[in-house]
Amino acid sequence: MSMPRQIVSLSLLLLLHAPSSSALAGSCTPTPWDEIGPFYRPNAPVRDTIGKGYRLSGTVRSSADCSPIPKARIEFWQAGPDGRYDDAYRATVYSDSKGRYRLQTFPAVPYANRPPHIHILVDVREFEGLVTQHYPKRGAKGAQVDLVLVPEGKDGGKSGGRGDELIRPGRGVR
Repeated sequence: MSMPRQIVSLSLLLLLHAPSSSALAGSCTPTPWDEIGPFYRPNAPVRDTIGKGYRLSGTVRSSADCSPIPKARIEFWQAGPDGRYDDAYRATVYSDSKGRYRLQTFPAVPYANRPPHIHILVDVREFEGLVTQHYPKRGAKGAQVDLVLVPEGKDGGKSGGRGDELIRPGRGVR
């Protein structure tokens, strides 16, 4: 057998035994819950910019099959450059049709013995709510953070999330 023919044969064999794309989809590990903290206020303004110097982006996904979740409402809040929480440092964005989101902000600052962090609340129909925090790496200009949600009633309480404690705008505590 000639060398090119061996390569073609080997390629066909690999294709026949390669896992299907559905087998590769698998499941995604849910994003861990983190405390909401005392400074959350519902109904942050819809905007994708609250400062300059740090870009937080990613995709909202389902833990069941890693598929993107469109139209997820994502609230962000963080301490301002002076270490105080203020309406100027709050934003709501919605994931696009491919589940992607983006927030342009300033680098998070430490305050009161807390490391720099950005609070995140994600809410979308048919999924457990999520409250978490992003802890930027020192000197980073941005980060890609996927937010992985558990479908409602699908985890048997194993995700560690506390969706029943999530504050949902206009509905109070869920």
